[in-house]
Amino acid sequence: MAQVERRAALHAALSDPGRLAVVELLSRGDASPSELAAELAMPSNLLAHHVNVLVEHGLLERTRSEGDRRRTYLRLLPSDLGPFADPLPRPRRVLFICTANSARSHLAVALWRRTSTIPATSAGTHPAASLAAGAIAAASRHKLQLGDEHPRRIDEVRQADDLVITVCDRAHEEIGADADAHWSIPDPVPAGDVSAFDDAITELERRVVDLAPRLVLN
Repeated sequence: MAQVERRAALHAALSDPGRLAVVELLSRGDASPSELAAELAMPSNLLAHHVNVLVEHGLLERTRSEGDRRRTYLRLLPSDLGPFADPLPRPRRVLFICTANSARSHLAVALWRRTSTIPATSAGTHPAASLAAGAIAAASRHKLQLGDEHPRRIDEVRQADDLVITVCDRAHEEIGADADAHWSIPDPVPAGDVSAFDDAITELERRVVDLAPRLVLN
């Protein structure tokens, strides 16, 4: 009965069209409250109310930006109701972007290629000279193929019809609306330890597995 009551509470939280709209938008990626308010044309006080209800029910969490520390991002959490999986248009290619293009974006591409037949590549807003050693080691532990890729600038890589996903708060805040979705993944490079890179891969894989099957609309 406890599980049934939990599911009933979640259904009740989502019975409001405004809250359901917030959840459906966040199922595509993370967003700041101001981004949500603009996208949904919703007054900030009403959005704050809906977000508080969803956080209280364990459907959303707030995270602090690694770039602009004044900014928070809202993230949809896995729930007993399962994924919110409305179909999305199938792109010709997925482009993952972070700042240095030395870790998260390359790991995202490797995970994507293991999951989907849609091509994927990566780039950075300020590319490093080489891939991070921790990313290479993490890829080896998780049996991911990084290939011969190296850090590249966005303008070297981006095509007009790419589905652009930022996996770095700084990159998202730099390119803004040029990104189609944002995944707020903590940078594992400063910590540099095994757990930081493994945590990044775990979260990236969850996002990839959620999104890839949804890209089916022609």
